[in-house]
Amino acid sequence: MSGGGVHGSREAGAGPLLLGVRHHGPGSARSVRAALDAARPRVVLIEGPPEADALIPLAAEEDMRPPVALLAHAVDEPGRSAFWPLAEFSPEWVAIRWALDHEVPARFIDLPATHTLAWGRDEGDEGPAGRPDDPAGEMPEASRSEAPSDAHGTGPSGEDAVSDEAAAHVAVRVDPLGVLAEAAGYDDPERWWEDVVEHRGTAQGDVFEPFTVLEEAMGVLRETYGTGGHDRDLVREAYMRLQVRAAQREFGDDVAVVCGAWHVPALRRKSTVAADKALLKGLPKVKADMTWVPWTYRRLSRHSGYGAGIDSPGWYGHLFGAPDRPVERWLTKVAGLLRDEDRMVSSAHVIEAVRLAETLAAMRGRPLPGLSETTDAVRAVMCEGSDVPLALVHDRLVVGDVLGEVPQAAPAVPLQRDLDRIQRRLRLKPEALERELELDLRKENDTERSRLLHRLRLLGVAWGEPTASRGSTGTFRETWRLRWEPELSVRVAEAGVWGTTVLAAATAKAEADAVSASGLADVTALAERCLLAELPDALPTVMQILADRAALDADVGHLAQALPALVRSLRYGDVRGTGTGALTEVAAGLAERVFVGLPPACAALDAEAAEEMRRHVDAVHGSVGLLGEVAAPGQDPSAASGQGGGDDASGPSATVTVAGKDGQGAATAIPGQDPPAATAATAATAATSATAVSGPDGREGAPAPAHRGLRGRWQAVLRVLSLRDTVPGVIRGRAVRLLLDDGALAQDEAARLMGLVLSPGTAPGDAAAWIEGFVGGGSGGGMLLVHDERLLGLVDAWLTGVPAEAFTDVLPLLRRTFSAYEPGVRRTLGELVRRGPGQRGSAAGAGAGIPGFGADLDGDRADAVLPVMRLLLGLDDDHDDDVANADDNDLAGVAG
Repeated sequence: MSGGGVHGSREAGAGPLLLGVRHHGPGSARSVRAALDAARPRVVLIEGPPEADALIPLAAEEDMRPPVALLAHAVDEPGRSAFWPLAEFSPEWVAIRWALDHEVPARFIDLPATHTLAWGRDEGDEGPAGRPDDPAGEMPEASRSEAPSDAHGTGPSGEDAVSDEAAAHVAVRVDPLGVLAEAAGYDDPERWWEDVVEHRGTAQGDVFEPFTVLEEAMGVLRETYGTGGHDRDLVREAYMRLQVRAAQREFGDDVAVVCGAWHVPALRRKSTVAADKALLKGLPKVKADMTWVPWTYRRLSRHSGYGAGIDSPGWYGHLFGAPDRPVERWLTKVAGLLRDEDRMVSSAHVIEAVRLAETLAAMRGRPLPGLSETTDAVRAVMCEGSDVPLALVHDRLVVGDVLGEVPQAAPAVPLQRDLDRIQRRLRLKPEALERELELDLRKENDTERSRLLHRLRLLGVAWGEPTASRGSTGTFRETWRLRWEPELSVRVAEAGVWGTTVLAAATAKAEADAVSASGLADVTALAERCLLAELPDALPTVMQILADRAALDADVGHLAQALPALVRSLRYGDVRGTGTGALTEVAAGLAERVFVGLPPACAALDAEAAEEMRRHVDAVHGSVGLLGEVAAPGQDPSAASGQGGGDDASGPSATVTVAGKDGQGAATAIPGQDPPAATAATAATAATSATAVSGPDGREGAPAPAHRGLRGRWQAVLRVLSLRDTVPGVIRGRAVRLLLDDGALAQDEAARLMGLVLSPGTAPGDAAAWIEGFVGGGSGGGMLLVHDERLLGLVDAWLTGVPAEAFTDVLPLLRRTFSAYEPGVRRTLGELVRRGPGQRGSAAGAGAGIPGFGADLDGDRADAVLPVMRLLLGLDDDHDDDVANADDNDLAGVAG
């Protein structure tokens, strides 16, 4: 070894320089750099998978910015993977950069990833092949045995998921730093490590002394505890010894080894080559690929589910990068963050926080303020004792959201290359910090971004999650919550089996998911996702499977559950320019089958089943309304919905018909009678005719007119439900309410039906269920009672007449109904009821109706808002004459 000088020296013939470190420890990183500068070795050996030797030169690229990680995955099973993360303050990264800067060879000497990945698979546990987002995840199988060591900084640098059994086994292993901290009188190993390493400078004294002392301490621990429960370390250390011997034969003793301090005594121990090779004999193997992937500070934290050895990567990164006065610089960063969040923090706060941190360190007997002292100072001085802004400081600075970058030259699967190209073209850069992205689908670039995110979701790459738009409810807007996590690189590698481009992979994955879907609702949801992702080649396959499943599924609940997702998809034809003709026909056929099967399916249900069926009725109602609008965009709405053509569409004698091909196999439902169930032949015929509009090239042709009049037929079904005694009250009440909302039922008729249900001859429980269906569910029923006081009077009169013995039974149902109303609605209803008969302030109460409640609208109060409405609609300037001559209710100024 050629080292020696003012900072320390080593004896000739002392063997290789073993530098035991704590992974991701800035103090260890500084000491490694100083030791390498002093020793000047001819080769640097680093704990890590040797397959990554060819990737080491990429660390010198300008585009390489830590934190990054070495990713190893099995070629035939990409989900079986392992990571070796490296931050700027990791000793291994410092050793790599030192070797590259001094043109010295650098090599990895840990057990090859080809064995690491196969080790866990052959034992049947998750091992390194476990999902990297497994909450129990810590490190690769070969390194997994040092989970406790790594948790406190002396274990391996690899990470990945372990099984629950392995995690339980890890809990009983020896924690080296915990033992040393306890021996020194500390109850916190992190605080002990900070005091003896992180707060110790390297400007004076022997630069090799920290490694010598740590090696002696670990030697005592190995003598006392043996492997400490880390049995697999024997195999790993045998391989490392063989690699060190090979380097010594090539370079002599001018060899530096950077590894976890736990391994140093084993590497120093004399062992024969034959004994080491015997330990390695018969190890399982898999073919593995390796590359660099970006990493994040959040994934270096144990809070994120990875035992990387540190709770505070942001703090450690600051300690490593600060040239001097780390406490003052840190508190200045904190003040800047709080100012950005509109908190009043001045320079005086920073000065007082520094003084308090130094005072706390002196009182606690620490050489310098650590993270605990600075945190206490920030809480007391800058946060005024509140933990709310302190949590922000911890998330943004102590942990941090730094995302590393890797150069384009790094190896990657073709799918990853295509994804990178699309991200650059769309200017959609992956970021570790969670952010919201608003997309306007009328813009081409935003539409392409939406397609990309939806395609990645189909592939299981959850880079973005859709969320509710706050600014608009239009279908042309989408809001996404984006955050790039390191394990998404594994997901991309897994998805590479479906294709080499994002479009091809998403198409193949959608077709496979359609074939393997377990239920009809799953297929309809997949059809919706295919439209969102714009996968025209996958849609015919999905639609064919959807038609087949719909034809064979006789469960009305399943059909009703599948219809909303299918109809929602129809909106995307207008917004995204996607043809949805075939989808419209399938949805219409599905709706017809629901119409036929719904009345008998609603008979004789218990309370829980009735509530579920009520939700299905609501969903079908909304779907029919949207389907009628989309199906005939150029048609008169009254004609499309079956209204305006006489009473045939929605009157008591209306029929509901599902027609098969060429008019055969029709099933008819007559209100007042149980409709016949659709036979399998009828269902298959209807489904076949629904998809018969596709042309020879698989594209949708002109939509067939079978969907016309759906709303009228649906209203006929609602009339059947509202009048049938065998249907539970909650469904009958909901049917009446939906008819009233659609204008298919007069208010007087609705009041008559409510009066019948609330008559003394009806059981209180059934009447309460009817009320819940009519005005419950938070669907505007409270406002209906506010504006139609006749209905409120009926409810009030019925409630006051409920017998005392039955009141306790109906009270929970009524509380559930009225508790869904907004506070303002409940307050208004209470005031109306409190006034009682004869207390109404308006003169409109003189009409017919229940005493104390108005029989009609208050015309004077309604007229008072007309000037404001005209002003808001801009009618005063352009239509003064028309408005003056028109009826007061004619706001558009068009005389009737």
